[in-house]
Amino acid sequence: MNIPTQRLSSSHHLALIGRIAGRHNSHLLLLEVKVVTTERAKHFYNAQEIPVTLYGDEDEWQLWKGRSDPVLHIELRRWADLMVVAPLDANTLAKVASGICDNLLTCVIRAWDLSKPLLFCPAMNTAMWEHPITAQQVEQLKGFGYTEIPCVVKKLVCGDEGRGAMAEVWTILERVKRILEELDVPRQS
Repeated sequence: MNIPTQRLSSSHHLALIGRIAGRHNSHLLLLEVKVVTTERAKHFYNAQEIPVTLYGDEDEWQLWKGRSDPVLHIELRRWADLMVVAPLDANTLAKVASGICDNLLTCVIRAWDLSKPLLFCPAMNTAMWEHPITAQQVEQLKGFGYTEIPCVVKKLVCGDEGRGAMAEVWTILERVKRILEELDVPRQS
């Protein structure tokens, strides 16, 4: 997996969706990756530096012109074998737990095939993390069958120190790798 790990910091709001392109041997999975971003996340990165296909809200509306045209969030959920939402901030956590789908990311999540893995990586200020509604919302997502990669304790972007930082990138990648290895993927010759 060649994922731009330097771009997966807790100040971005990206969802990686991937499709297994094949397996060369028991140790090498080929993975195609596409990124779904929110409008607010665009403040934190330069799109030209993201080496994979990047989708935002405007792409949903450019693709669809009328009845029977492809709908991007449906096409993405059909295409992908796995989805990772990293980071999942308090706002989007609340939206997903409540079923709100007002942007491309939340539409993909709402339409997600529940037989496929969806991993989420909460990230927010400690005070927000410790609010009682957060635990309820995380449990709601887990109740949908989604997998939490728990947040960690460290110095946060706001300067506070405490629980709420997104899990380390290597932790996320190891979890993704384990899940992909569990999927039955045919080997390429």
